[in-house]
Amino acid sequence: MAAPVYPAWVIRWVSGQWRQKKRPPVLRPTRPLVLANKVANRREQAGEATCITEMSVMMACWKQNDFNDTACAEEIRIFHECVAKAEKERKNQNEDILSSRGDLTSSKVNKLLRRFPQITRYV
Repeated sequence: MAAPVYPAWVIRWVSGQWRQKKRPPVLRPTRPLVLANKVANRREQAGEATCITEMSVMMACWKQNDFNDTACAEEIRIFHECVAKAEKERKNQNEDILSSRGDLTSSKVNKLLRRFPQITRYV
């Protein structure tokens, strides 16, 4: 038994092709097309860990001397110097990145958006 043969207009109507030719698709936004007054909090790029070796040497010294700070004063001083140097480099790097790329953190963007909110109605 052979399948029935339908006219071309029936095939176009069933497949939905006739609707596509007559009108463009309707796109309705799910939200209003305005900027929000806040952005999502995102994490800063995770940097690499610094001063790991100095910290491990300091902790090993503490363990050997029953957590006595006076016996490990030199290791503690070296660790604090390393941390201060790393903090200084990180601040300098943040200033360089901000001036060259112009990116703002999400907290700074939220502060600016609170100061200058979107106009939602006309006066």
